[in-house]
Amino acid sequence: MGRPVLSTYRLQLRGDGFTLGDALELLDYLDDLGVSHVYLSPILTAVQGSTHGYDVTDPTAVSAELGGPEGLAALSRAARDRGMGLLVDIVPNHVGVERPELNPWWWDLLEHGRGSRFARFFDVDWDLDPDGRIVLPVLGSDEDVEALTVDGDTLTLGDLRFPIAAGTGGGTGAEVHDRQHYRLVGWRRNVCGYRRFFSITSLAGLRQEDPDVFDASHVEVKRWFDENLVDGVRIDHPDGLADPVGYLHRLRELTGPQAYIVIEKILAVDEALEPTLPVDGTTGYDVLREVGGVFVDPAGAETLTALSDSAGFENTDVHRVEAELKTAAATETLASELARLRRAVVAAAGHDHPRLPEAIAALLTHIHVYRCDYPGLSAMLSTAIAETVAADPDLAAPLQVLVAGLGAEEPATRLQQLCGAVTAKAVEDCLFYRDTRLVSLNEVGGSPQRFGVSAAEFHHSAAERARRWPTAMATLTTHDTKRGEDVRARIGVLSQVPGLWAEMLAGWEQTTPCPAPDSGLFLWQNIFGVWPADGRVDRSLRDRLHGYAEKALREAAVHTSWHEPEAEFEAAIHGWIDDVLDGPVAAELTALTARLAPHAHSDALGQKLLALTVPGVPDVYQGTELWEDSLVDPDNRRPVDYAARRAALAAGEHPKLRVVRAALQLRRARPEAFLSGGYAPVSATGAAADHLVGFRRGPDVLVAVTRWTVTLSESGWQDTALALPEGTWTDRLTGRTHVGSVPVAELFAELPVALLERADA
Repeated sequence: MGRPVLSTYRLQLRGDGFTLGDALELLDYLDDLGVSHVYLSPILTAVQGSTHGYDVTDPTAVSAELGGPEGLAALSRAARDRGMGLLVDIVPNHVGVERPELNPWWWDLLEHGRGSRFARFFDVDWDLDPDGRIVLPVLGSDEDVEALTVDGDTLTLGDLRFPIAAGTGGGTGAEVHDRQHYRLVGWRRNVCGYRRFFSITSLAGLRQEDPDVFDASHVEVKRWFDENLVDGVRIDHPDGLADPVGYLHRLRELTGPQAYIVIEKILAVDEALEPTLPVDGTTGYDVLREVGGVFVDPAGAETLTALSDSAGFENTDVHRVEAELKTAAATETLASELARLRRAVVAAAGHDHPRLPEAIAALLTHIHVYRCDYPGLSAMLSTAIAETVAADPDLAAPLQVLVAGLGAEEPATRLQQLCGAVTAKAVEDCLFYRDTRLVSLNEVGGSPQRFGVSAAEFHHSAAERARRWPTAMATLTTHDTKRGEDVRARIGVLSQVPGLWAEMLAGWEQTTPCPAPDSGLFLWQNIFGVWPADGRVDRSLRDRLHGYAEKALREAAVHTSWHEPEAEFEAAIHGWIDDVLDGPVAAELTALTARLAPHAHSDALGQKLLALTVPGVPDVYQGTELWEDSLVDPDNRRPVDYAARRAALAAGEHPKLRVVRAALQLRRARPEAFLSGGYAPVSATGAAADHLVGFRRGPDVLVAVTRWTVTLSESGWQDTALALPEGTWTDRLTGRTHVGSVPVAELFAELPVALLERADA
């Protein structure tokens, strides 16, 4: 193993844009920045042309598109030569099956059915079809079967290709289809013959609970550690597995005790990570919520809530809305998974109940985590059952059937897997696109109904993380965030100026009204979040906003949806966006952006410094060392201009880059302060003390940031001071030295943040 993981820099690889060779050419820049480990998106062979790598088609080989095993070896060797290391994102839960011919395991399964040597690799529902065929929901409608054609030993329909089993050819495409081990059906039927990633039929689940499947799908990962090519892995969505605890223990055995392992575990705000897991922690969505939330001004809650209510979002009844969305996700979007769970329960319990599916769906609305079968959450299911029965006593009988069935492994596992899928589809992928109060709060791992994070909560959570998970990942932006960190920071400033925001919106809705008030309030905030400082809207931004609006409104599924796009409404939204960009509102957006820019930049710098210095290993998402304006994927996976970043690093003047470089280099210089130095809150005194958030890492590092700067700009720091511990302290950002009690106005004279190191230590 290489050096300890002190910091990471996430790179999004893609064969047509950024390969392992490109990553190698970037090592000198990342080294100069202070990064200890390069953190790669999935590198195993994926669907040809994949822009993300999570649709792995061959987990036994590094993608040739990305540079193959030679590219990985060269990158690892070059990183080692610099004293740096590598982390790699791996995807154990599923593989890509959108193009079956590209996935040897899946192709063999379709060709040979139950007789395939890979039949046990996939979680196939062999009982769904009366003839025991694998149901594939890949057609526009069932009638499309008649359009299948035979091409040698394959069935084709447009770009779709499927294998023909030996001895079953001859006749029309439809006749040949009827002899296969699979049955093609229309996707709108909401039936699926295999476990998938949430509701994405192009991603088929793997049965990692089978040791043979684990070994076969981790042969390449094992080679990485055997040959000392990588230092650790990030595990994509372990909650989708049948047994995430068992999987992680097997993985730890494979990687060895020193490997750095973090998991994409999305914790509820009141959920602790299972302490017995053999991992270093999560990928940091909990830190993202806390760091961003501490800059949200609670004084803005009342006005922004009223504004959201007037636009049609039910803030006072959001739990009911969430329950309705979860019910719809379970009974409609994931109806196939619910039906399979019911069959498993009935088989185990020995009897059925007509309201069993309804009871299961209702129960899931009372489970507010992705899954509750981790040892530390063992009491949660009983509580959820009690709450479900209290809300509807008539569900006691079907829940009794469910509980009888949960004594068996299969129904217990399927309930937990369905719980995570329902939560993701209902909350992150729908509710977070409906909630209009302050959209910067609508983030993965977030809880929008909690209006920000108090300093007390922030400090306590950080101290707990220092004690329990000191090397968990800390992040602000990922490939899955709904908005980039600087966009969230700018939108968060609206909590400080709710009256001004309401006034501006009222005027804009008079001159350029959105076709729907709820859609308007949601989109106005995002448009403001990415509005260019100079007011110049280029073609790229225009296209990005149109693409974002379409995705966001379809996810919200109020006026349009992915399954039933409302062309007339969407056309009206697109017309409205153009009217905003080209009409009188544009000048007012530019003026508002300029007016609030100092406050947005202050918050962006503050949250960046916190994320880089609080307990945990900070991850810098590609390009975010400079100001960035990304929205949800694919917008946040655009190419990064590294030439501009190299030039900025050499110039040393960009404030955000100064913060990133200073913090990463200090972590490199004083690893003990950040890996084992603990955490202690630091408070200012005086009239504006609440506007400073500070803490110490070990005896020789002190961090302080400014918040709520709108009111601060009016009142000033006045007599506010920060009493420094004994010694001389140098600000790594400005070079200034401080001793004793320092007026905060002096501390923040150049930048709204300070990174102090004891100079005489």
